[in-house]
Amino acid sequence: MAINAKDGFMAALTSQEVAKNFEDGMKFVDRKDYVKAAESLKKASEHGHAEAQFYLAGMYADGQGVKKDYQQAMYWYRKVADQGFAEAQFNLGVMYYKGQGVTQDYEQAVHWYNKAVEKGDALAQYTLALMYEKGQGVTQDYKQAVSWYGKAAEQGIAQAQYKLGFMYEEGNGVVQDDDQAVFWYGKAAEQGVVHAQFKLGFMYDNGIGVPQDTQQAVFWWNKAAEQGDVEAQNNLGVMYDMGLGVPRDYIEAHKWFNIAGAGGKWFKVAGEWINNIAGMGDDQDIGSGLGIVESFMTPAEIAEAQRRASEWMMKYKK
Repeated sequence: MAINAKDGFMAALTSQEVAKNFEDGMKFVDRKDYVKAAESLKKASEHGHAEAQFYLAGMYADGQGVKKDYQQAMYWYRKVADQGFAEAQFNLGVMYYKGQGVTQDYEQAVHWYNKAVEKGDALAQYTLALMYEKGQGVTQDYKQAVSWYGKAAEQGIAQAQYKLGFMYEEGNGVVQDDDQAVFWYGKAAEQGVVHAQFKLGFMYDNGIGVPQDTQQAVFWWNKAAEQGDVEAQNNLGVMYDMGLGVPRDYIEAHKWFNIAGAGGKWFKVAGEWINNIAGMGDDQDIGSGLGIVESFMTPAEIAEAQRRASEWMMKYKK
């Protein structure tokens, strides 16, 4: 049945026509023709197609094919969220959290995250855990945070795995357990979470929750260093300088100190060994690792180290 649209009434579409508009919209998305995609998805959305409404909301949020409009994004996400779609409920929570298209409201954010976690949404579980850890929109509760981090971590959310490891390491909301900390840091590190890679290197270097293994420490600090973690880069310089987990190599040490910036003190990495070598307290600045290692190097070796550092930065630095 069709309705005359000249008085502002929208022409009714058959279910097949609505489905066709949605399919066309997704084809245009695949072709990166976002203007036509938005036009087709809007037609389907106006006739109640939930998936079209969800994608249209995202296009308004990102400004794809339409002018960025958070209020329109909120409008369409709410349409879908009210139908019980967990992803839309989560996204609505994010918009309340950030104050996008609406006044920032942590309690409303928690409300919609709770709706989504009822359906097992992993990202909502992780975000709700953050809210409990920080006390945003809810009373701060580390036990609740651990509970929700655990659920998200079991579903493979890498950041939740890292946070769960941190909670176990610190004993926040759970009995302190270094073995569990290492376990969850390992899960997150394998998924590329840079902070987890650094932490895992630290745990191996110091024998916390695992047998001390400086080779494993170097392995994980290398992973973190490739992602730009300055502490990991600096620690690699120390390891090469002292021959811990790798053969002593002043050129490689210089390279890593150079990459890290070589402007500060060395980080404490191998228990007490820094103090024993330096003969100084924990809080004293022992100077630039770069400057110290250069005193053992020839000009040719320094030039080679600088070449390696430059080559590495060209490869990894964006």
